[in-house]
Amino acid sequence: MLRIHFDGDDLAHTRVAERPVPAWETVLSLHCLHHSDRWIVSRRWRRSVAGSAPRATQLLTQLVPPRGYFPDFLTPGRQRYGLRESVAEVLRTPRAELRRDLDLLAAERPSTPWSRALGRGDGDALELLGRAMASYQRAAIAPFWRRVRTRVEADRARLSRELLNGGTEALLGGLAPSMRWRRPVLEVDYPVDSELRLGGRGLLLIPSFFCWRTGVTLVHHDRTPVLVYPIPRWPLTSGPVEDRHRALAALVGTTRAAVLESVGEGATTGDVARRTGALASSVSQHTTVLRDAGLVVSERRGNTVTHTLTPLGRCLLAGGDPQAPSIRSGGEVPL
Repeated sequence: MLRIHFDGDDLAHTRVAERPVPAWETVLSLHCLHHSDRWIVSRRWRRSVAGSAPRATQLLTQLVPPRGYFPDFLTPGRQRYGLRESVAEVLRTPRAELRRDLDLLAAERPSTPWSRALGRGDGDALELLGRAMASYQRAAIAPFWRRVRTRVEADRARLSRELLNGGTEALLGGLAPSMRWRRPVLEVDYPVDSELRLGGRGLLLIPSFFCWRTGVTLVHHDRTPVLVYPIPRWPLTSGPVEDRHRALAALVGTTRAAVLESVGEGATTGDVARRTGALASSVSQHTTVLRDAGLVVSERRGNTVTHTLTPLGRCLLAGGDPQAPSIRSGGEVPL
């Protein structure tokens, strides 16, 4: 059991990450390779990773075992939201942290010549780590990044509603079933007993697609405390969600469907442009049509316009089933 202790300042400083964090998704997806639960990832995903990046996967599993400790430096404190940037941040780890984390890993499992060289901050060993992470991300993360991001952003929106309706304590009470808010402690099912006292620093909640079953935190708490938690998910494979996307695109057009999907639980014109790759002027035209059709509502504050789905728009996205997951097409994001 992990017990996270809050005081008044911690409740005020608790927040949710804006989007999925590539470093965490990379590490936690390596855990998923060793589990057969089809609702986490598909067998096709596992075969694709094994066939596309076998050497990189084998190398990285020296640092990330199927369960238990993995080095904190693989998930840096500075949250980088791009795949390339996340690798660069790992490679900037100070040597003292490399040595500390890899000594701790060596206490739990046999070290290898490469991991020992990495612990010394050897340049060649670090370069090999960077190449392995980039290769693995190209095979396992990048082709699915949009879908991962969609699901993470949907859960962030869900927690935002909890926060608006009941404050931070409602947000903490709305996390995964493996976590329980018992004021002033958040209890997390965990493989070892551990206490995390926030001490006024607050908690950064990081929703994660590849997080499996229960929350994950760092061993060392000398930086901003984080709790990575699992979100409700559907397998990374084609199925009803993709079928609904094709049907919606046939009805309203590919670009307008993408705009509607990108609005989700709330997005600015700039957010939609970034998510779809369309020009902001084009997004404005499409949201005007969608607003006139009663599918979105728009609110201007200063120079920013925020769009949200109406109940009708949400029902259309769900193919008539308001309980169905949000949809958005996949697509490779180059490294």
